[in-house]
Amino acid sequence: MRRWMSRIDYSVWDHIEVSDDEDDTHPNIDTPSLFRWRHQARVDRMEEFQKKGEDINKSLKECRRKLTETQKKLQELNVSGEAKAELSKVQAEEKKLKKEERDWERKLDEYNREEKKMPWNVDTLSRDGFSKSIVNVKPDPSEETEEEKEQKHKTFVEKNEKQLKHFGMLRRWDDSQKYLSDNPHLVCEETANYLVIMCIDLEVEEKHALMEQVAHQTIVMQFILELAKSLKLDPRGCFRQFFAKIKTADQQYQDAFNDELESFKERVRGRAKIRIEKAIKEYEEEERQKRMGPGGLDPAEVYESLPPEMQKCFDEKDIQMLQDVISKMDPTEAKLHMKRCIDSGLWVPNAKEAAGVEKEEEATYEEVKQEQGEDKTE
Repeated sequence: MRRWMSRIDYSVWDHIEVSDDEDDTHPNIDTPSLFRWRHQARVDRMEEFQKKGEDINKSLKECRRKLTETQKKLQELNVSGEAKAELSKVQAEEKKLKKEERDWERKLDEYNREEKKMPWNVDTLSRDGFSKSIVNVKPDPSEETEEEKEQKHKTFVEKNEKQLKHFGMLRRWDDSQKYLSDNPHLVCEETANYLVIMCIDLEVEEKHALMEQVAHQTIVMQFILELAKSLKLDPRGCFRQFFAKIKTADQQYQDAFNDELESFKERVRGRAKIRIEKAIKEYEEEERQKRMGPGGLDPAEVYESLPPEMQKCFDEKDIQMLQDVISKMDPTEAKLHMKRCIDSGLWVPNAKEAAGVEKEEEATYEEVKQEQGEDKTE
């Protein structure tokens, strides 16, 4: 029993501020009034500190909004080729806003560090710890090899594929939020990667409407991950913030979401097209390999290279016509065409002549000119 108790780390309680009613006061002092005064003073400090954080967040949000508008204006100027003076002015404004954004981010980091150092007290200990979506800081991911990432993704999918597909088919914001609340482990990069692949598969299968639905859920997950990244938080702790923002009809945020969704669907269609073209090429190559004749030539390609009069002979499978055509051709050219026909399997000589490998070219040419009964065309 003693050994077990020695493992408990009591240092976590060192950060708690002693409750008001445990203080010793002078007998002549109105103790209840003093407690109320102290408590009110602490509450005021807490509210002031909280307001400071809200002001910083508000200023950072406003700065980012202005920066987005400025960058959009800068892009329009670059496209339209407006006067350099106006372009320089907007570039200077962008630079200024980026500096302000860094300053506000630094102040927010300082605020968060200061908040962590604040001691607990009777008010903070009794506060609902789950009233906020932000539960912890996202840890810095360790460097993983490509093999480790691939294995991690494979294991995750094998374990959660049914849930991943279910989330991909949801439509309403509330349904998505509730499902992630019930399955917070799905709020991760692996889910986003799975949904991307699922979208491409559906587009390849020409299930276009279904692809667009899953694409919507893919961008939901991407936005949550980006929000977590910008706030340096665990995605599982801030997905509620995304839904709160998207459901309040923030037009700028909604427009950004829709733009990214449309852009993503176009990329999916492009990737699906590439995959289909690649599959067609692979199929055609497999079929070509199957058609290859004994000499390693493709009969379709050889047929296309033949003179029209020879093509007609093979179309009609008329040996006599082929003999007549050969007899009228230059002997060297005729031998070349017939050798290519044999190497591609387009023309199959009789077994006796085929056995004479060294004399094949001469024999075949003579065979077409002179023999009729033992030959065939395919």
